Amino acid sequence: MTTTTPPPTIAAAPAGPLSEAEIARFRRDGWLGPYPAVSVEAMATIRAHIDEHVLTQDGPSPSRQQSRHMDSAVVYDLATSPAILDRMAQLYGPHLILWATNFFDKPPGGKEIPWHQDLAYWPLEPIINISAWIAIDKVTTENSCVRVIPGSHKTVVPVVKSTEDKAFAQEADPAYFDASQAIEVELEPGEFFLFNEKLLHHSYKNTSDKRRMGMSVRVTIPIVKIEQDISPLHPGHTASLVRGEDYMSLNRLASRPTTDH
Repeated sequence: MTTTTPPPTIAAAPAGPLSEAEIARFRRDGWLGPYPAVSVEAMATIRAHIDEHVLTQDGPSPSRQQSRHMDSAVVYDLATSPAILDRMAQLYGPHLILWATNFFDKPPGGKEIPWHQDLAYWPLEPIINISAWIAIDKVTTENSCVRVIPGSHKTVVPVVKSTEDKAFAQEADPAYFDASQAIEVELEPGEFFLFNEKLLHHSYKNTSDKRRMGMSVRVTIPIVKIEQDISPLHPGHTASLVRGEDYMSLNRLASRPTTDH
């Protein structure tokens, strides 16, 4: 279904090359940012479109919040902002595949996301990934911003059963890391940060009266096989080559969607 009014055009922020110090910091800490993908004003328009047209319509997966790069040009263009991809390419090379997007909508009262490493949940072989977490809303300590532990990507942490008051059934075993080393990543709308598949991250329950929505962008490289027909993906899932060449041809790929909800 298409709208009678055109979707917003995304005016992306310029990327600018990462410095040698920034690249070294990503290797050392496992994350980098924040950076602007789009302006606060542009995100206001994008947010309205996402709320009114994307998340109110069924998408290509069982969840309206997953894989919307497959059917929404607005989501695809936000996920592939040059400000994001240029930096990813400096860190992971010139050949990049966008394989997943997810909205993380945490309303007032939304559950705590326990400490975890993303590699525990992903159908990738080998597990190589760089993520961007983009703020759709203003994201602060008050409304439960993401917290990260710099350097925690250097160890794979075992998982244990979580408690019922948390959003995930499993969490990273707290005996293997020091949560007091966490830092909070507050973001203006349109800003993002980058992190790899082993960085420990977490967010508290949203105890404010403000929603906190972000969107994750998951990018890998052509040597990685994506198991596209199993959870958390779905039969018919497609990824997109967003930089360079798919020199391995391991995965189902599709082009940018030409219409929008």
